[in-house]
Amino acid sequence: MTDTEQAPFAFHRARHDRTGNRRRLEEWRDDEGLQVMVLGGEHVATVDGPAVRWTARDEAPEGEWLLLGEQHGRTYAAVVVERVPDELQPVSVRTLAPLLDPDELSLAIHAVAMSRWLASTPFCPRCGGRTEIRQGGHVRHCPECGKDHFPRTDPAVIMLITDADDRALLARNPSWPEGRFSTLAGFVEPGEALEDAVRREVSEEVGVEVGEVRYGASQPWPFPASLMVGFFGRATTTDIQVDHDEIAQATWVTREELARWGESGELVLPPPHVSISRWLIESWYGGPIPGSW
Repeated sequence: MTDTEQAPFAFHRARHDRTGNRRRLEEWRDDEGLQVMVLGGEHVATVDGPAVRWTARDEAPEGEWLLLGEQHGRTYAAVVVERVPDELQPVSVRTLAPLLDPDELSLAIHAVAMSRWLASTPFCPRCGGRTEIRQGGHVRHCPECGKDHFPRTDPAVIMLITDADDRALLARNPSWPEGRFSTLAGFVEPGEALEDAVRREVSEEVGVEVGEVRYGASQPWPFPASLMVGFFGRATTTDIQVDHDEIAQATWVTREELARWGESGELVLPPPHVSISRWLIESWYGGPIPGSW
């Protein structure tokens, strides 16, 4: 993908070198040209609309430091604070995703993922001791038992299922408004292959059995710590029986129906260029779907 091409979905590709070999050294903190992002939770400081506010090293507020890496010959870091001050115009990275420059978005999603992990793991899960942040913010060390703890990622599958007539299976979560649909998704359980997670989640949520499963693409989604692994699957049964817990409504749709309902506003999909779910649907559809998204 070139710099001028539109990414198929947010966080599609890393655009900075994470420089893991520099994390054990503290020399990066002395870089006079260090560019610093300020963030709290999933909110980053911004300036001039959809752009990250980069702060000089000596002007950065007090907080936990993260080495993000290098990009275009410059070193980038983040300072994690409890809350970004209002005067720094905090905006959620989720909101910025379709608007932010891809280079900045790559750095921002790395920072958000790490800041969420740091905030949720102050104590050692082995002995309960308070941990120390090391290696540029990418390790929590417990001085009590000597254990090093590393960031975790929770894998989740997200899938576009089609049947023998090439209809697509879309579903609505109970918390969504009427007319809003997306693909099915769910977390991978311990000891479970990704393909088996696809089959299990579809069977549990809508009662449809799935045979062939094919990998599509993946998307980091650190809200708080997921990796969405996208698949295409072929159904071996078509009768729908929703669980009325995670799914309130599910339906098979043709391309013609999707286009017609999209144009009329009867059906609302996830917005373009944000979630991988929209990419999965449009990959099946064959291009952009008509409608006001």
